[in-house]
Amino acid sequence: MKKILLSSPHMSDAGYEQEYVKEAFDTNWIAPLGENVNKFEEELAKYVEVKHAAALSSGTAAIHLALKAAGIKKGDIVFCQSLTFSATANPIIYEDATPVFIDSEGDTWNMDPVALKEAFRKYPNTKIVIVVNLYGNPAKLDEILEICKENNATLIEDAAESLGTIYKDKFTGTFGDYGVFSFNGNKIITTSGGGMLVSENEERIEKVKFWATQAREKAKHYEHKEIGYNYRLSNICAGIGRGQLKVLDERIAQKGSIYQIYKNSFSSIDEIEMMPVPINSKPNHWLSVALLDSKITPLELVEALEKVGIESRRAWKPMHMQPVFKNYDFINVVSKPVSEEIFERGICLPSDTKMSEEEQQIVINEVIKIIKL
Repeated sequence: MKKILLSSPHMSDAGYEQEYVKEAFDTNWIAPLGENVNKFEEELAKYVEVKHAAALSSGTAAIHLALKAAGIKKGDIVFCQSLTFSATANPIIYEDATPVFIDSEGDTWNMDPVALKEAFRKYPNTKIVIVVNLYGNPAKLDEILEICKENNATLIEDAAESLGTIYKDKFTGTFGDYGVFSFNGNKIITTSGGGMLVSENEERIEKVKFWATQAREKAKHYEHKEIGYNYRLSNICAGIGRGQLKVLDERIAQKGSIYQIYKNSFSSIDEIEMMPVPINSKPNHWLSVALLDSKITPLELVEALEKVGIESRRAWKPMHMQPVFKNYDFINVVSKPVSEEIFERGICLPSDTKMSEEEQQIVINEVIKIIKL
């Protein structure tokens, strides 16, 4: 039996990606920038209904430059969702700022607005908040945005995992002052590696593009007045992204079907519960994640599935539990942090859009067999 993967790249059957890449080769636009970069920015911005976009080398780069665009300074405090991948928090450290991690709530698994309010009471001068839409689920973005407005804070929305997710008739990534998308190889669409920063603020996006191209001034020689970065997306990768964007709706439908099959199949199994779907939302279901209530731990289930050729993964380990961030504050308002419980009980099940229904049934049968042992 071939290995059943967690979430791997899935090129379009029509070969859209190859057409755009070939065009780049035919016109000799191999180096960074070019028509594919410009069009990818325009097409993604149009898709999520935002005005401006900057194509970058990774989602991490997009978060980093969003922090700079928000005016981050050395020593500033930044509120950051704890339950996420480290790429959300690492750029705070790049800028010699101080992360304060915020717990999740159970309805969405994302930043708890009540804990965020408590964080502002404790650190009232904080001016930047990073919220995450975990596994494609939207946070309570309207509540969080309102809290940020009340405290005159910039909201950066890490939508790396939620491209195409809709919350209250609006795309995630467009609620905050800045939205971040990722096109890493395991995301719902990929450019091999890459990211995008979006905003309604044209001046800030243009500044981001300037920083991302080594902050080179407009002169006949190499002139630099600011520190820059080599963060622009290549024209080749952008071509892949343009092709992938054409099948995004199809991928969202496939991911949703995978989630629903798991949910239906496990509905009568007391030992396993699928990730909730928040009200007023249409998640992209990037990964189908379950909580175990079993004598089998997530790690034991991951290892048992691995033995039969099925790739799975534990839920994200919260940032406040990571050794590298052990000295930073963590704000929670319940006795048992929600983020810790999700880590301790959570498992990401195969959500690969190339997985057949027969292969998914194999996964389901194996999971039930293992947790019932």
